[in-house]
Amino acid sequence: MQRTRAIVAYAWILFWILMVSTSVQEYLRGHDQGIWKPILWETSSALTGTTLLILQRRFTRKYDTLIANAPLRWFLHQLAWLPVYWLVFVPAAFGMRHAVYAMMGETYTHEGWAQVYLYEDIKMTIFFSIFTAITFGVLSFHAMLEEKLRVERANASLREAQLLRLSQQMQPHFLFNALNTISSLMYSDVQRADAMLVQLSDVLRATLDVGERHLVPLETELRILRGYAALMSERFADRVSISWDVDESLHACEVPVMSMQPLLENVFKHTVEKRRQPTAISISARRQGDMLHLRIEDDSGTLPPAAINDGGRSGIGVRNLRERLAALYGERAAFGLSALSPAGVRAEVRLPCAS
Repeated sequence: MQRTRAIVAYAWILFWILMVSTSVQEYLRGHDQGIWKPILWETSSALTGTTLLILQRRFTRKYDTLIANAPLRWFLHQLAWLPVYWLVFVPAAFGMRHAVYAMMGETYTHEGWAQVYLYEDIKMTIFFSIFTAITFGVLSFHAMLEEKLRVERANASLREAQLLRLSQQMQPHFLFNALNTISSLMYSDVQRADAMLVQLSDVLRATLDVGERHLVPLETELRILRGYAALMSERFADRVSISWDVDESLHACEVPVMSMQPLLENVFKHTVEKRRQPTAISISARRQGDMLHLRIEDDSGTLPPAAINDGGRSGIGVRNLRERLAALYGERAAFGLSALSPAGVRAEVRLPCAS
């Protein structure tokens, strides 16, 4: 964007140099002296026009986000500045000319003010239209580049998430632990063993169903999460309890695929596996305004200070989640880790969720 601004600025300067040169050449055809006059005419127009353009961009830049989704609204906000050009240009530019002429001991003469306003306002309308069209083209081009970059980043993060899903969530030791637990139950509790096989199958099927999608409905994400939670609860049956607080009206809200499972895995890896005492885990999905809040918290874990900002205790899973949130939502989404009192850790993802 900085390079584009520099190119536009150079082109703008060259344009006015050309205008001044043309005006001087035209003036010299009928005059032998007073070359400062055509220079004054064009530079007063250049200064006034440039000032108006800078003010227009400064006060309408906040509407640039409308370029992609509501271009008509963007143009309407720009159009509101056209009357400013009509009202300001003539007094400012002609005021400078009258002042300089007076300093030189001469009088600046021109047509009647009605004719001047009509002629200059027509010029300003054309000038304004060209500038607005160029601005729209430049902003649209950069919006396209930014969207392309965001898609590329999202694709890269998705590929990493897929590899992570295969190498971490569904890696051999995970399957081994699940199957080993099932095997141990086959002779003592066939029904529980059968239930675990169903849960394992459901988790595998759910991860395959999402394919290469970036986003899935919350309902699908919870299906994966519940399956994983059921398997781990069987493994640590006497050491963990999980409660669910999910607003079912939010099931259609889209969330990044496999965004909650790494957070729950962290609780088992950093807290449940390292303690012999029971650990209570709560999982919730609630709406606050137009934001979806996904929380996973426990009552026993500890959080090193460094982990609050960089996900230090969470490793590649949370780093990957942060990158995907940034690629998919920009600044509209957030992820945070916080320590609870007297003990426990809360992981929270905040996402936009349309009604």
